[in-house]
Amino acid sequence: MEGLVTTFDHHRGLGSIRGEQRDFPFHCTALLDGSREVAVGAAVAFALRPGGQGRWEATEIAKL
Repeated sequence: MEGLVTTFDHHRGLGSIRGEQRDFPFHCTALLDGSREVAVGAAVAFALRPGGQGRWEATEIAKL
């Protein structure tokens, strides 16, 4: 899937990606380049995996 980073908290390493009309949370450790940083508004490609509390979360995030 592809989407845009809508939020990112540098201190906590948590953010969200807008893809297919929904927001998916992610943690910075899911960034494939190992940087642990991503800018709000960045275009990314990502996969989904089951997360906590029955929600889907973004993983395998690659900056485009």
